[in-house]
Amino acid sequence: MQQPDDDLERSEIEALAATRAELGAEYDAALLSSFADRVEVAIDQRVRWVLAESHRSSEVARRRDGQQTTLGILSVVAAIPISIVLGLNEELTALLIAWIGIVAVNLAHAMAVRRAREVRPDR
Repeated sequence: MQQPDDDLERSEIEALAATRAELGAEYDAALLSSFADRVEVAIDQRVRWVLAESHRSSEVARRRDGQQTTLGILSVVAAIPISIVLGLNEELTALLIAWIGIVAVNLAHAMAVRRAREVRPDR
């Protein structure tokens, strides 16, 4: 959804005042009612746009959180057989390196997500 244009410009308010001056007081109610309707439409458009942007932002955040959870689960699932094999073969150095790598990948992803939120806090 595109950001709504600001339809109500200063020139329109000036035109309303000029029209009011030309037509006289008997048309005040009709002119003001018409202008109020336009203001209401512009406000409604802006509110819908803001709500749509907010919804889109929350969807992006939810997707990122889901990716982080998925990465964490897959890391643990991958770590189990690696740990079993290296632990049974008494390869403690390799086991430590494997776990450091798994933690580093998860940490790097979490930091990238955090950086993205800091750059675009509305998302």
